[in-house]
Amino acid sequence: MHIRRAGMAAGVVFAGLLAATVSLAAAPDSGAAAVRSAQSRPSHETHETHETYHVEYFSSPTGHPRHTEVPAAAPERLSRGEGRVAGDGDVTPIVENGPTADKLDVVVIGDGYTEGELPQFHTDAKEKWQEITGVEPYTTYQDLFNVWAVDAVSRESGVSGDPSQDVVRDTALHSYFWCDGIERLLCVDTGRVESYAAKAPEADLVIVVSNSTKYGGAGYNDVSSQLGYDGIATVSGGNEQSGQVAVHETGHSLGKLADEYFYPEHGDYTGSEPADVNTTTYTAKELADGQAKWYRWLGEPTPDGGTIGAFEGAGYYPRGLYRPSEDSIMRTLGREFNTVGREAMLAGFYRHAKPLTSNTGTQRVLTRADSVTVRVPRLTGAERPVSLRWYLDGKEIRSLRGEPTVEVGRLVRPHDKRTHRLTATAHDPTRAVRDPALRAVLTGSITWTVGR
Repeated sequence: MHIRRAGMAAGVVFAGLLAATVSLAAAPDSGAAAVRSAQSRPSHETHETHETYHVEYFSSPTGHPRHTEVPAAAPERLSRGEGRVAGDGDVTPIVENGPTADKLDVVVIGDGYTEGELPQFHTDAKEKWQEITGVEPYTTYQDLFNVWAVDAVSRESGVSGDPSQDVVRDTALHSYFWCDGIERLLCVDTGRVESYAAKAPEADLVIVVSNSTKYGGAGYNDVSSQLGYDGIATVSGGNEQSGQVAVHETGHSLGKLADEYFYPEHGDYTGSEPADVNTTTYTAKELADGQAKWYRWLGEPTPDGGTIGAFEGAGYYPRGLYRPSEDSIMRTLGREFNTVGREAMLAGFYRHAKPLTSNTGTQRVLTRADSVTVRVPRLTGAERPVSLRWYLDGKEIRSLRGEPTVEVGRLVRPHDKRTHRLTATAHDPTRAVRDPALRAVLTGSITWTVGR
């Protein structure tokens, strides 16, 4: 989906979202969501504005999305009373795989859960993460993630707009359906989301799970400059299909992927070659001849079905833009990422997570009495694990391949007075990546100095 501020020049950004996508760039009120309901509701006063945002939404799990303009203003804040509610802001690790600096940290915040319903929030949060990790490449790369649940205690159970538009509930994050008059568009107060996300050890991606069984959601992309993390997704905790909303959203926020569907009324695309890795103006032959975009994958089978080629209709245009496969998750709910999308998702994963980590610092000189321990990601069900090799002064010690812990005394003789360099190198050999530049990101190394 194209996201822009109405009345502003150029600057088109591909950042669609399954249920809805909202750009927060230059929002006039950074302490609140850059959205409001287009129809008046009790206790939700609206504010006039001349700036709008284009948003995308799915009216049903099986339908193709539409988009609309949302005024850049926030609903009136509902009073939550004075004082801190017991348990409010508490952080619980759902998945903890390593230091935050070495992992991709996902923060899940609940809304519409009262103090007594916090156990249900934790259950819903775990189930949403299970839904997400049921889709590749999340399944294989679960070890790259930490997941933190942040308790946001609401005074009332449920969320506004559920089951009907006139329902208003006093919740911690002000989640509400019928945002801009669209039933399935589930918006939040991003200022409150930011304050709760800050309570977690780290946040690279934020998911708001609302206490509702109603289908719907939203995705806030392009928030890194304002909030410091890749995006915010909103989903319904009790809806079985809402996990797909979060998966598709991360295709935009983590994978930087464009939408692969189109609207017949958009006609022909006449612009320049898009920057997105999964849309192009080139035919399959032109991709191959020019070694452009996904040419390395042409003719290869793809997890979402069929083979990789150039299928006309993408980026909202039925003609003039091509997508890599017939029907990936960037086009239709319930599908898989195609091979081009998986490669892009791995680039996003490794943008935050590291293929090699160690608690043994490199600042001091190691002696024969020291040992070094490193850790590489465990790839669930992968054909080939992450390789681990050790080098002393640039020469591989083949007997130590795959060893997570090395005793320095085994490598250096007792009376050796020289200084040495001990290096550990890890590489993810996945066949899901063919771009040489990205393959370099899948390799990590750490070097220690060894002395007397």
